[in-house]
Amino acid sequence: MKPEETIDFHIRWAWFNISRMYNLEASKYGGSMAIGYALLNIDINKGTPSTKLAPKMGMESRSLTRMIKSLEEKDIIYKKTDRQDKRMVRLFLTELGKEMRNKAIDSVHHFNYKIREEISLEDLETTFKVLSQVNKIIDRNNIFS
Repeated sequence: MKPEETIDFHIRWAWFNISRMYNLEASKYGGSMAIGYALLNIDINKGTPSTKLAPKMGMESRSLTRMIKSLEEKDIIYKKTDRQDKRMVRLFLTELGKEMRNKAIDSVHHFNYKIREEISLEDLETTFKVLSQVNKIIDRNNIFS
């Protein structure tokens, strides 16, 4: 079987191109796609518990620890102890973090606009449906057992 005949090849190829595109755009502002994604997942008003950010991003928390530390050092986010639960630490955006978040939002909107200009709503809905089904199949089955 040729790689281009497999389902995962097309998903990975598209994701690689999307990731590269966002990283090129984010690098103009000293960021990365991963940083932009983190900023988009931090609640702008209430902050986000540090333990909840990784699952929101589909990551393991230990993978996010270095990024959080780096974002703090760059004055993009800050930590604050939760008022009600002193054991919980919330992440908040600094002014620089808010500016970077707005650039990330603009980039996502621009990308989605450009895709929707060229791909019909019907085709996009089919794509979303198929990818959702792929995820459900993976979640409910141990594919390789």
